[in-house]
Amino acid sequence: MQPETDRHNPAKLNFVHVFTRKQRFLLAAIPPIAALFIRVLGATLRYRDIAAPGTPIGHTIPGPTIFAFWHCSLLASAHRFRNLGIAILISRSFDGEIIARTVERLGFLAVRGSSSRGAAGSLRGMAEAYAQDRICAFTADGPRGPARIAKPGPVHLAELTGASWIGSFHAEANRTWRLHTWDNFMIPKPFSTVTFTWPAHVLPNLAAVQQALNEATKMTPNSLTNSSLIANP
Repeated sequence: MQPETDRHNPAKLNFVHVFTRKQRFLLAAIPPIAALFIRVLGATLRYRDIAAPGTPIGHTIPGPTIFAFWHCSLLASAHRFRNLGIAILISRSFDGEIIARTVERLGFLAVRGSSSRGAAGSLRGMAEAYAQDRICAFTADGPRGPARIAKPGPVHLAELTGASWIGSFHAEANRTWRLHTWDNFMIPKPFSTVTFTWPAHVLPNLAAVQQALNEATKMTPNSLTNSSLIANP
């Protein structure tokens, strides 16, 4: 029988991954350092918002809500929206577990799973978070891409919960380091300005979510640079 505490914690609904001894050491060592780095770097950043007409800034909307964003902007988002109890779907992989333990230290609820593999259990965890009036966030192209191609996780959660709309956003810094990763991961440079863009909310439809995320990318101040990164599914 499942323990009482686990049944009421969406993050505990999925099986426990077995990691090697080396991985367990890294999982203990990296997340506290990564969370500290995000807090220290984030303290130097400035944030501003650009929203479509009539569209409120996402985290100011009372939950429950569903939002999608690109994996590349995870670091800036982790700092900006820390300590809000936002539920975020994170892969069960080793890399995903590092991210999960890091964002948990920043006040997020990490729901382990995937919007493709083991989707039923993962979405149940997100649905419980939605029922708790939380903001539910998806890295739409995570965990491993293809970059800027939206996956159906947010749409499936909307269908499961009866949500009538899905929000999207994108974050872009005016000065960044870009990692040579599948998503061209963004690390804002200290004292840079990070712009968050908020396109109009859309109906729970995968094509509409893709279009909204593309629009969010185009809305950033350096949209000419980003235009080459916008995917056409």
